[in-house]
Amino acid sequence: MPVHRSGTAAPSRRRRLFAAGTLLAALTLLLTLPGAASADTVPERGTARMGQGVIAHDGQGGTPPTGTRAVQTEGVDVASHQGNVAWSTLWSSGVKWAYVKATEGTYYKNTYFTQQYTGSYNVGMIRGTYHFATPDTTSGAAQANYFVDNGGGWSKDGRTLPGVLDIEWNPYGAQCYGKTQAAMVAWIRDFVNTYKARTGRDAVIYTATSWWKDCTGNNAGFGTTNPLWVARYNTTVGELPAGWGVYTIWQYTSSGPTVGDHNHFNGALDRVVALANG
Repeated sequence: MPVHRSGTAAPSRRRRLFAAGTLLAALTLLLTLPGAASADTVPERGTARMGQGVIAHDGQGGTPPTGTRAVQTEGVDVASHQGNVAWSTLWSSGVKWAYVKATEGTYYKNTYFTQQYTGSYNVGMIRGTYHFATPDTTSGAAQANYFVDNGGGWSKDGRTLPGVLDIEWNPYGAQCYGKTQAAMVAWIRDFVNTYKARTGRDAVIYTATSWWKDCTGNNAGFGTTNPLWVARYNTTVGELPAGWGVYTIWQYTSSGPTVGDHNHFNGALDRVVALANG
């Protein structure tokens, strides 16, 4: 019978320990790959919000210097995680417009929608709504219809902004929702075409340049019709996605006062009104 020195493992035990260590290392590597998420880190469906993946994928720098930019109009975007928003405080601080999450996929409606959408209007803001896209669950047309039917409509009253398609990193899985670049472009086209058919307006597209490059191949086919809302948390707006020569809105931080997500509209308040009126 083989004899082993004290403190050493038998060969078979050493092999089992080595195999277990190799498997653990492989799993750790898998969970750190881009777009991968463990069961413990995947958020609950419906909780996604505008800009949720920006810092994780693009990082965060400083905020834009106030004395060196052209005329901008301050706005915020909100979702259910902010609960009841202090709209009067935001208005007093200079925020003049807001976008409120209305829907996600075809399975979620913002539980704080009434307080947020009506509250922003009541203090005098121009406001609109956005849809968090999940291209892996249902078609673009289905989600556009769900959005319009649940708060994403538009009326020419000078106070209602066109709806926004929030298309960005997937918080629930692979960052491009398992779609090829061509399939993603087709999905987006399906959404915006349906939205325009329902409302008469071209939807604003919210995205980040790096996501747009990765998941659409930097498609240039939307810049002439759909206003751009670009996400970049830094001192300058940086490179824009292909097809857009200028941005309409820039989400520049997720750590602003009162409500974290703050944005610059590229123009004075009369330009915000012009977008509302179409």
